[in-house]
Order: sequence, then structure tokens, then C-alpha cells
Amino acid sequence: MEEEGAAYDPEWEGGDDGEYVCKYEYLDHTADVQLHSWGEDVKEAFEQCAVGMFGYMTEIDTVEPLDTYETEAEGDDMESLLYQFLDEWLFAFSAEPFFIARDVKIVEFDRENFKIKSVGYGETFDLSKHPQGTEVKAITYSAMQIHEEVDTNDIYVVLDI
Repeated sequence: MEEEGAAYDPEWEGGDDGEYVCKYEYLDHTADVQLHSWGEDVKEAFEQCAVGMFGYMTEIDTVEPLDTYETEAEGDDMESLLYQFLDEWLFAFSAEPFFIARDVKIVEFDRENFKIKSVGYGETFDLSKHPQGTEVKAITYSAMQIHEEVDTNDIYVVLDI
């Protein structure tokens, strides 16, 4: 994790005015929650999926992009890569430094070798500032889907809560 004041580019949030463009939603699922994210490409759908997970744990608009945190993940296929990617971000929240990202950007996406390097923009979770949402215990492979189609790129992931 880098020091406070890390460079942050608000256009990553999708608009000229710095407002966040939400490209995820929560779907009903028995005893858990299903996260559906989408993007102009599968990379953006992965990024939105991570932000959606953080959004389930707190009100995302209370998170300020004061610090950065970097992760690396690799898998054997796209599904395991998505699982590992989200699991790395869940670990960043669940252990020191208890980092919560307002935005996640994939800086390297190697589809051939199934590797991702990403950076999150956010801060250390603080109950006095960030309302506690629902705890995400784990990422699951249950009903995991990655759709790369011409008009949309959709991801479905069930989060164990």
C-alpha cells in the first residue's frame, strides 16, 4: 500500500465530472448474493465485479481514493482467474491493511497465460467513516459465468455471505 495522496485519475470512474458509473447489480440468491457486472470489454467487467464486491461491504461513495493497493492473480482458465482476482481483493479487505477500494483498474491482463495485475484506489476501512454492509466470507465458483459477446461482457459470481 502506498502513502496517502497517491495519484488518482477520476476519469477511471467513467465520467468527465468524476461521477461513478455503476456497471454492476446484486441479484437474489438463496442464502448468498449473486453479483452481476458488465463492461465494454471483459477487463472492465472484471474491474466492476471487484468494485461491486466492495460496494456490498460498505457504501462505496464513502470511500475516498487516498491510497493505492496492488494485487496480482493468476489462474488456469478465465473462471479461476476471476476467482483468484476477486479473492486477492477480498484478502486485502479482510487482513492488514483492511483496504477497501472505491475503484479497481486492471493494469495488465494476460489472457493467454491467465494473469492479472491490478491497482485499487481507496483507503483503510474505518467503521467511523464507512457504514458496515454485509460481510463477504468467500468467492465461490457456484453459477460463475463469464460472457464475452459483441454488445456486452457480463460476469456472474456468487459471493458467500
